[in-house]
Amino acid sequence: MKEGIHPKYYQCKVTCNCGNTFITGSTVPEIHVEVCSKCHPFYTGQQRSNAAKGRIEKFNKKYGLQ
Repeated sequence: MKEGIHPKYYQCKVTCNCGNTFITGSTVPEIHVEVCSKCHPFYTGQQRSNAAKGRIEKFNKKYGLQ
């Protein structure tokens, strides 16, 4: 590898809007993200319940049950 052409590599602290923090490697020392694995609906399991709620409401609306 050539000397002086590679970016500096840091132990990066990642901070989410929900307050979760974790350490990873990056070329920047600190990263702020909006969504992480602790608050994203896909990883928390809320995605299925949200999709099911939408289908149930659509069914009820279609057949006039509410």
